[in-house]
Amino acid sequence: MSGRLLKSGIIVSVMTLISRVLGLVRDVVVAGLLGAGGMADVFFFANKIPNFLRRLFAEGAFAQAFIPVLTEVEHGGDKAALRLFLARVSGTLGTLVLAVTVLGVIGSPILAMLFGTGWFVDYLDGNPDGEKYLLSALMLKITFPYLFFITLTALSGAVLNTLNRFAVAAFTPVLLNVAIIVAALYRAPYMDTPAVGLAWGVFAGGIIQLVFQIPYLVNAGVLVRPQWGWSDPKVTKVRRLMIPALFGVSVSQINLLFDTFIASFLQDGAISWLYYSDRLLEFPLGLFGIAIATVILPTLSRNHVATDNTQFSANMDWGVRMVCLLGIPAAAALIVLAAPMLTVLFERAEFSANDTQMAAMSLMAYASGLLFFMLIKVLANGFFARQDTKTPVRFGITAMLANMLFNVIFAIPYGYVGLAMATAASALLNAGLLYRELHRLGVYRISRKTLVFILQVMIASVVMVAVLLLLMRWLPVLGVSNEPERIMQLVALIVCGAVTFGLMWLLAGGRVSTLMQRNSQ
Repeated sequence: MSGRLLKSGIIVSVMTLISRVLGLVRDVVVAGLLGAGGMADVFFFANKIPNFLRRLFAEGAFAQAFIPVLTEVEHGGDKAALRLFLARVSGTLGTLVLAVTVLGVIGSPILAMLFGTGWFVDYLDGNPDGEKYLLSALMLKITFPYLFFITLTALSGAVLNTLNRFAVAAFTPVLLNVAIIVAALYRAPYMDTPAVGLAWGVFAGGIIQLVFQIPYLVNAGVLVRPQWGWSDPKVTKVRRLMIPALFGVSVSQINLLFDTFIASFLQDGAISWLYYSDRLLEFPLGLFGIAIATVILPTLSRNHVATDNTQFSANMDWGVRMVCLLGIPAAAALIVLAAPMLTVLFERAEFSANDTQMAAMSLMAYASGLLFFMLIKVLANGFFARQDTKTPVRFGITAMLANMLFNVIFAIPYGYVGLAMATAASALLNAGLLYRELHRLGVYRISRKTLVFILQVMIASVVMVAVLLLLMRWLPVLGVSNEPERIMQLVALIVCGAVTFGLMWLLAGGRVSTLMQRNSQ
């Protein structure tokens, strides 16, 4: 089973890699166009709110509630029942999200006031930054419909994932990146306010992603006409599971949105620095953490339906091993190479050397929590696959409240960097609570073999960091003005770091066969 999971994980990771690379290209283009000043702050703000709701309605709460129930229906083998369930889920969810979207477009000035309070206060006081409030309200009207399109896209992607067709859903985000890049190159530069042109790119990207998946739904025989099905027993079950999951799996997104609220009171560029550092964090998180969580949830759901507790625990253990193998060295590398990576990727045109240094500090803070962000994705699935969404929500709320406290503790002395530190600390708390409860319930206990595996990974990561710090004396990316040379030096650092980690992991006793073993208990 672990071999099949690994194969599926590789497929999703490759597709996600393409998406993330294009995402970095998109961010490079946007950074060159807008820099990290007030205009960039407004664009990222207007893009963050619908993306936050997307995580709640689509990729977060809905997916975790929908996939276990869909697996249960599909396991019954009745194709007509499956199609009816999909019709009623899509019709109910689509109607609700459409209503939210319309309210969001109409109420965009209120949303801009609530989440960009600092700008709204400046607007009331007649300060220059008050223009940010007006522009953010306008841009929200353009970006908010993205929520409707991406929710339906996420629904169809979840269906395809359950049918073991992972590549389509994993590739779909590429199209959003392409739409924004095209808008940045051919639309935004010719507008009085370039950020508005980027907002239209987001809008177009939502439509394109949904249209792209339709032929695959047809081919799988699961494209259905949506029906309203609020009272349908299976839809009710999804709804019951989804409501608490709104907070559970998406707590990190709530924390990020709260960070945006506080950052609106901080210096110009704070939101942009946090955005660019978060984007680099999202690269390994999406490539490894979310990819592993994506392929493991349908499998865990099948284990639960089949009451195969031994295999359920073994697959959980496999997921933990995989995120540790990838998350620990990725976090270490991001901390060490934060400034060089930001320099190579973004430092040109409107993005200054000062922006690089400021974003690097928040990236290092975010990276300290990367492993815990990944573990949350896997450990939360241990509950969702068992159709228990209430337990993670309790921990999610606890972590969210802790994040608010951490914000006060860290943001006062450290400003926007403190916001990133608080987010990482709350992720540690959330992951710890999830594991403790799985352990208490007897659902999952980390195996001795996995503990040894983690130690091997940590030893290899420490040696990798030492080698990177030594190499940076001879490859000073920050001190090189020639861009091709900077790129080559960064690539050399990354390759040397990866090779060092791989060799040291093998020397420490790591074996590729460990990743394929079914039962490590």
